[in-house]
Amino acid sequence: MTKKIFKSVLLVAVVMVLFCCTFILGILYRHFTTIEEEQLGAQLGFVVTGVENGGVDYLKSLTEKKYRITWVEPDGTVKFDNKTDASKMENHANREEIKESLKFGRGECTRYSSTLTQRTIYYAKKINDGSVIRISISQETVLKLLFSMISPMAITILLAVILSSLLARGVSKKVVEPLNNLDLNKPLQNDAYGEIAPLLRHIEHQHRQIDEQVLELRQKKDEFQATIENMDEGLILLDAKNSIISINPAAKKIFGTTDECLGKDFLTVERNTSVGNTIKEAMEKGKAEIILKRYGLDYQLGISKIESAGKTLGAVLLAVDVTEKNNAERTRREFSANVSHELKTPLQSIIGSAELMENNLVKEEDMPRFVGHIRKEAERLVNLVEDIIRLSWLDENRDMETELVSLKDIAAETKEALENTANEKNVTINISGEDIKLHGVRSLLYEIVYNLCENGIKYNKEGGKVDITLSKEAGKDILVVEDTGIGIKEDQQSRIFERFYRVDKSRSKETGGTGLGLSIVKHAAMYHNADVTLESTEGQGSKFTVMFPREE
Repeated sequence: MTKKIFKSVLLVAVVMVLFCCTFILGILYRHFTTIEEEQLGAQLGFVVTGVENGGVDYLKSLTEKKYRITWVEPDGTVKFDNKTDASKMENHANREEIKESLKFGRGECTRYSSTLTQRTIYYAKKINDGSVIRISISQETVLKLLFSMISPMAITILLAVILSSLLARGVSKKVVEPLNNLDLNKPLQNDAYGEIAPLLRHIEHQHRQIDEQVLELRQKKDEFQATIENMDEGLILLDAKNSIISINPAAKKIFGTTDECLGKDFLTVERNTSVGNTIKEAMEKGKAEIILKRYGLDYQLGISKIESAGKTLGAVLLAVDVTEKNNAERTRREFSANVSHELKTPLQSIIGSAELMENNLVKEEDMPRFVGHIRKEAERLVNLVEDIIRLSWLDENRDMETELVSLKDIAAETKEALENTANEKNVTINISGEDIKLHGVRSLLYEIVYNLCENGIKYNKEGGKVDITLSKEAGKDILVVEDTGIGIKEDQQSRIFERFYRVDKSRSKETGGTGLGLSIVKHAAMYHNADVTLESTEGQGSKFTVMFPREE
């Protein structure tokens, strides 16, 4: 700042010196020129009077050589000149001052030398005989005077530089010291110049804005940190050298590491070569992904390159648990294969029987049996298609119309619908407990009770029973279907709700089961936010419990 003040003071001083010198010189030059012109005019009057009275003799008698005096005839011939031989001088008829004198009686003119450093003032006057007396004086121009003042002005400017330097030090110290003592953290509490008050107010305003922005950034950072800390997905940020700069708890768990990994190369934490190749691919192509298996789970590791203005800044790694998705896809493929098989089996049986009948390979007395077989397989096929449609609807989780449903009424309807089937096996269906009413989809609730009771009859013993019990316990409405049938082996119990799974395939084929009944029960219960549990002992029977959340 001292340099700026010095330059400013010096510039002002030099400009002022130059201006003052030039201004004063101009005024003085103008003043003295005016005086000299007045003296020249007066002197011309004296000379004219002398010439008119004394002629050439008067001019020769003049000893004053300050002025040049020239006597010019009316035709321009020089008759006399006090400084040059008149006979050698050119005709002056075309001189401006001579022409004016001959025409108006008086004339004047100023002419400059070729170097512009000298100027000559000419005054002329016509006398009685018609000739002209001219008087002139030469003087230095302002430019010549300025050149002559270069040395004094240089000395003056040098003095100005010295004084400016001293003045700048003093002024800058006085000006800068209060500025250096400013507390910019508390701008409005400073006792400084009034002129910088607007600046201090602006700084205070900037501080408030910066504080607000910092607070906002901190809040966003905290929100981002809280978000990634509570994510189920694993998130890792890498720099351009693959060093870990951020990792959330989920990622630590997936890759089996701790906060100590921060700053380390990710490939020293995850030594899987495939992961390293995937990161390299992402850096080349922008994105890449790979499936990782960890702790019995499938993770889709997506890697995206981070870049700005064409420069690679790092990468972000996101590990998403896709186990359920993969299992669902696997189940879908298995289901498709099973559906194809289950549909193909009765169709092949129907086609086989029809071909035998078409080729007259069936005896007349066996014809009813073959027709009955075709009808039975067709019914099985229809039941299978209907069950598949029901499951598809449940898988799509469609919104269905709900109503207030009495489970006791549904149990009674189920008992009536299965009465003939139960009588064929001499199985008794009993209903007990209190009436439970809940909001639900009537058709799905009927499927739950019907399928559980139907299985209880199909896989029961001769003379057995199926008990339907309704009760309320601890905020839940409970439906229990218990039979005295063949039971289910312990190693098969975890799979009975799978689609097309049959505990006893031969018995299922005989009874016309599709293998989808319990899967429908499970999905229908899930639609109502209910849980289904099984208790079974081989040879003693099975107990299915469906627990519905009670409505307030």
